[in-house]
This record gives sequence, C-alpha cells and structure tokens, in this order.
Amino acid sequence: MLRVSIGVALWLAVALGQSFEVTSVKPNKSGSNSSHTGTTDHGITAENVSLKQLIERAYDVAEYSLSGPAWLGDDKFDIAAKQPVDAPRAQMRLMLQSLLAERFGLVVHRESKSVSGYILMAGKKPPTLHEKPRDTGTNTNTGRGTIKGTNVSMVDLAGLLSRQLDQPVQDQTGLLGVFDINLEWSPDQAQADDRASSLFTAIQEQLGLKLQAQKITLDVLVVDHVERVPTEN
Repeated sequence: MLRVSIGVALWLAVALGQSFEVTSVKPNKSGSNSSHTGTTDHGITAENVSLKQLIERAYDVAEYSLSGPAWLGDDKFDIAAKQPVDAPRAQMRLMLQSLLAERFGLVVHRESKSVSGYILMAGKKPPTLHEKPRDTGTNTNTGRGTIKGTNVSMVDLAGLLSRQLDQPVQDQTGLLGVFDINLEWSPDQAQADDRASSLFTAIQEQLGLKLQAQKITLDVLVVDHVERVPTEN
C-alpha cells in the first residue's frame, strides 16, 4: 500500500517539470448539470467539473475504482491550467495530479479491494478468434445499444462492457486472440435491471459468452485527504 504525501508529490512534480505554470481554480455556482473538459498542447480547461471528475481524470480511474468522501461530486469548479512550453502532452495527467495536491491538498493511495462486479466467461459456443494482424490496432465504436469493433480481445470486450454497465467486468474466458464484434441489444427497458438483462442475453445469444455477477478484486484509488475548498489563486 503506497501513500503519496503532498510535499513529496509536489517536490517531485516540480523537479521533473510535471506541474502547470499557471493555474486558476474558481467555484462554479451555475447549478448546471453539464460539464466540459478540454486539453490542448498548451494546457487544460474544465468548466463545471467536480473534484470527483478531476480525480478520475488525473488518475485514469473509473467511478467504481475510486473511494473517497461522499461530497466529492457535489461542488463544481472551473479550471484553467497552462503547461510549460515544450512539455510533453503525455505528462498532462501528472500535472493534473500535482494541481490537485497543491490546490486541494489531495493525498491518495492505491489498494486492492473486493467489489461487486461481473466476470466474463466462455459459453457453450464462444466466438472464433484469430491473431491480430501485424501493425494494426483495435477499432471499436459504441452507441446506444450497440458495440462494434475489429480485432477486439476478451480483455478489450470486458472493458467495453464495464463502461456500459458502470461496474467492473473481469475477463475470465481463458480465450486468447482477437475477434470482430457486432453486438446489439435493447437499451430502452424501463428498469436498469431489465436493461442489463437485455445486454446479458445478447452477449450469450450473439457472442456465445456469459456475464456472471460476482465479487472481484480490483485496484482502487483511495482518497486519504482532500480539502473541499481550494487554496486561493
């Protein structure tokens, strides 16, 4: 279990050039339910975003992989941060982590936890897989009640399903290789359980796979400390 202290994190960020040059953090009291975040080679801007959204973006975790105070999603902020000239865009997440530590006193650690989720299993007639062609990637397209893709691995599919269900899905099919996918189901059921049932049925009938509810062990980001009010600009 690793805890990152505010002082050490900030010192490392500055020493490695992984902090923004200029930052502005202002409360957003609009009451709007919409938010926007954009990144460029010059920095990041965010409008009406919660601390929860910022932490998830900075540490690349899903909602189910974050453990922190219940109020993290309540207060909203506008963020404007300028990164140093010639700083690699790949360092944006590290810079955002530094911003959260400096302005909100964020301290986190990662640990393994048992959480509710699903396992993806092979059914009686699993799909035929093939080797991924050389110099090609995975292409996916998700919409309302559809998942389509080429060269999709079982791990890729588990990730796509986790985003549809908003719960972790772990690949336990034991199937290697990739396949082309065209999955369709009804997303318009009245109840969430009915929508999930429609997806589960489609996975079994169209792909020859099964989803089973089960506790799974997951790497979770735990918030040890965070201030609700940021330091002044």
